[in-house]
Amino acid sequence: MIHVFIYDDNEARCESLMALLELTENMHCVGHASNCSHVFEDMKASSPDIVLMDIEMPEVDGIEGVKQIKMHYPNIKVIMQTVYEDEQKIFACLQNGADGYILKKASIHSIIQSITEVHNGGAFMTPSVAMQVMRFFSKPKLSDTKLESLTARELEVLHKLADGLSYKMIADGLGISYSTVNNHIKKIYEKLQVHSLGEAVAYALRHSASR
Repeated sequence: MIHVFIYDDNEARCESLMALLELTENMHCVGHASNCSHVFEDMKASSPDIVLMDIEMPEVDGIEGVKQIKMHYPNIKVIMQTVYEDEQKIFACLQNGADGYILKKASIHSIIQSITEVHNGGAFMTPSVAMQVMRFFSKPKLSDTKLESLTARELEVLHKLADGLSYKMIADGLGISYSTVNNHIKKIYEKLQVHSLGEAVAYALRHSASR
C-alpha cells in the first residue's frame, strides 16, 4: 500500500485527488493540507510514502515545503505539481530534492504512473519539463571529476530517467535487463554522491552554472 499526502489549496482538486487515490488499488490518502505551514507536524502524524506537492500555495509554498520535508524526512518522496512550466521553479524544486515534477493538466494515468514510479525508486517528469532538465545534462563540465566519471551508458540511463521513463522502459529501450538498469542508477548516484534524481540535477546545475 502506497500512502500519499496531498498539499493543494484548491479544495475541489484536492478532493478529486483524494477520490482518485481511494479508487486506485494499493494507494491510500493519509492526509491533506492547503499549505505547508505545518509540514513537519503533517509528516510526523501521517508518515506518508509519497507527497503530492502543489507549488503555488498561500503562506508557505511547495518549494519551501519540499525543502523542509527533505531536510527532516529524507526518505519521503515528493512529486511537485504545478499549472505552469516555470523553469526557475522547476529547478528550485529539484535543487531542494524533489523526486518528480508533473503538470496539473496531466492525465489520471500519468498521475498514478508518477506515484508508482517514484515509489519504486525511479523518477517522473512530464516530457515538457524533462526537455528543460536535459539541457543541463548534455554538456557536463569536463573538469568536474564526478560528472566525468560517468560512463556513456550511465549518462544515457540518466538522460532516460530524467525523461520520465520507467526502469522497465529504459531496459526495453536499451536492450538490457531491469536489474542492469538498477545497477547503473546505483552507480550514478554513488559516483555523484547523491540519493535522488533531483540531487543529480542540482549537482549538474551547480557545475554547469560555473562553466
